[in-house]
Amino acid sequence: MNQEGNYITEEKRQALEVELKDLKGPKRKEILEALAYAKSLGDLSENAEYHQTREDQGKLEERISKIEQILQSAQVVSGGGGDTVEIGSKVVVQKEGTKEDRAYIIVGSEEADMQGGKISNRSPFGAAIFHKKKGETVSFQTPKGVVNYKIISVA
Repeated sequence: MNQEGNYITEEKRQALEVELKDLKGPKRKEILEALAYAKSLGDLSENAEYHQTREDQGKLEERISKIEQILQSAQVVSGGGGDTVEIGSKVVVQKEGTKEDRAYIIVGSEEADMQGGKISNRSPFGAAIFHKKKGETVSFQTPKGVVNYKIISVA
């Protein structure tokens, strides 16, 4: 698996497809109705509601385009497994000098969610542990200096 590739999990693919369907259907219709209403208010040059709706429409179309691009270019991967850190792997690590273990799931950049324990394969930490195995120690640069982690387990 290439670390630089664009990856998403099956769950993320499904979530993006649901979002795309919603944006292309009800949300797009809602914007068009709001645009028609704003036009009916009269002079478009000084119609703040019309300009705001046009801006919202632009953002909607931009998001639709982005989702379509992600779905077209990203490779769908299943959960990790094995003893090497890959996309979808659940990794338990221990920071050097502490006894606290932390668990993370390695995901593609589109799914990264630090609060949810999902680390991008392209982040400094994700890049450092990518293709490593249980028992190995990895180092990477942070704003506070170099940090070392030991890989406790890979699932």
